[in-house]
Amino acid sequence: MTSKIWLASLVSVGVLSGCASNSMTTPTSSFTESFPMQGSELPYSVLRDDLIDGKTNQPFEIRNGGFGSAMTANPNQANQFYALTDRGPNANYSGDYGKGKSFPVASYTPRIGLFEVAEDGSVSKVKSILLKRPEGSLISGLPNTSALGGTGETPYHADGKPVLVNDNKPYDKTTNPIKLDDYGLDGEGLVALKDGTFWVSDEYGPHIVHFDSNGVEIGRINAFKDDARDVYHLPAVFQHRRANRGMEGLAITPDETTLVGIMQSTMQNPDKAAQKGTLTRIVTVNLTNGQTEQYLYRQEKSENSNSEISTLTANTFLVIERDGAFLFGGPDGESKAKPNAQKHIYRIDLRTGTSLSSVAESSSIKRDKSHGLMVDGLTLEQFVNQNGWEALAVKGINPVSKTLVVDMVKAASYPHDKMEGLWVIDEHHLGVLNDDDFATWSTKGKLEQKHLDKNTVDSNRLYIIKADLMGN
Repeated sequence: MTSKIWLASLVSVGVLSGCASNSMTTPTSSFTESFPMQGSELPYSVLRDDLIDGKTNQPFEIRNGGFGSAMTANPNQANQFYALTDRGPNANYSGDYGKGKSFPVASYTPRIGLFEVAEDGSVSKVKSILLKRPEGSLISGLPNTSALGGTGETPYHADGKPVLVNDNKPYDKTTNPIKLDDYGLDGEGLVALKDGTFWVSDEYGPHIVHFDSNGVEIGRINAFKDDARDVYHLPAVFQHRRANRGMEGLAITPDETTLVGIMQSTMQNPDKAAQKGTLTRIVTVNLTNGQTEQYLYRQEKSENSNSEISTLTANTFLVIERDGAFLFGGPDGESKAKPNAQKHIYRIDLRTGTSLSSVAESSSIKRDKSHGLMVDGLTLEQFVNQNGWEALAVKGINPVSKTLVVDMVKAASYPHDKMEGLWVIDEHHLGVLNDDDFATWSTKGKLEQKHLDKNTVDSNRLYIIKADLMGN
């Protein structure tokens, strides 16, 4: 039934896509010209305020908030955008049941928010869409099982107790185990279609999930062949994603027929030793037949994060590439300020990169069912780490070209560590949104308020930048 609903929705998309010539709408208001230089804060509510800050020993707020993992235009109204949360407030934690994450609001449901920008630049939330399973029950942000990409993260409550199937009973491996959720999502990429449905990519599988306008799942794509929920599959190589660095960005071509996803960082292909590199992957998925293609993206420095991809034309896209530094020091204080923090937005063109399916096999180039294209017995990640990009070019394999469009540190003195949302408003205006992590941070496993400096709590903030996005 799920597949039938999804296919019916796709037919609707196909009818609409014939009218789409590009992904950008023409603003019907002047909010882009009068928008405040310092950005505009998104509204938030408080999820809980009873926990004690590990640094100040005072109560602090966990905020909702969190609408910064991705953003995209509302294709039907020019002054509105959608924004996505991730799995909910969390922090690294090691407890009696192994390494994992502390989930201070373990019942949190990932969601999509619809926001509107007024003429004066203020931002209001129109509604929230909670994400749901196919039968309509709410999903969680808890990790998946290992069969669907889970990396063994144990979920804990804020008090250090494990999250169990029934928290009112003691742990039992068989009758009351650790609670995992194969529908759980750590959402990071968002597409909004003209028919009102959404595609969300995440960091767990990675999964790419199709939701209807009410947030109910109607289709799914991932790299796990045994997942009966899937309508199409990603190449098996995407099973080797690095923990917490999955499919961080998602876009769709202007005709709404092809998804374009980008991985955050170098994958663990074939193993963890390969992850400290600059080679990252882009994948396209044709929604009419499931055909996939892959391209390579070269990062500026090892272990950077590709945090968003947004559509300009059928072949050109904007990509956020960033580090994790705070311009003014963040929670570690002014002494840790990083004036060279990298918060860049690049324009890429898929036509300039080598499509991996087009690479012919030879005595030195082979294909492996699990690890993808192999060169001299090495995965692409290993080969570049050991021999460099120039050696890969000699083999006839090149990354997509990239051109710097915006440096947000220079353009806006961008104070946040995470820059994860892009909203292409028109050819000359770009919305940028940060992930505030629900205003939470942790030091050595202890939760605390997330600060940009000693006086400023991090919050979701929309910036609108004027730039030549198309390169005309």
